[in-house]
Amino acid sequence: MVECQGVLLFLDSILGEIYIFMDIPEISDAKKVVGLNQTKKAVNNGKAKKVFAAKDADEQFLLQIKRLCEDKSVPVDETMTMAELGLLCKIDVGCAVCAAVD
Repeated sequence: MVECQGVLLFLDSILGEIYIFMDIPEISDAKKVVGLNQTKKAVNNGKAKKVFAAKDADEQFLLQIKRLCEDKSVPVDETMTMAELGLLCKIDVGCAVCAAVD
């Protein structure tokens, strides 16, 4: 992964493809929690400022967090893929859901 003025370049060494996407400082630079259980805890405790749900994650998997966010008035961003969220969260795998926290 290479970062150039807010743009992330990621080379998939297995497929030999290059992915380019914008860095999202509100998640990449923020204090965050990763995963469904940790995200649910943060939303329930009022610590989540914004939840990020991968657009390619299983809808049934994300349904409970989306409902919880709606009940607690926490915004949900569904514009990124699991691979993109994983990179922004600085983990070695895809990420279905994460949250920027206080």
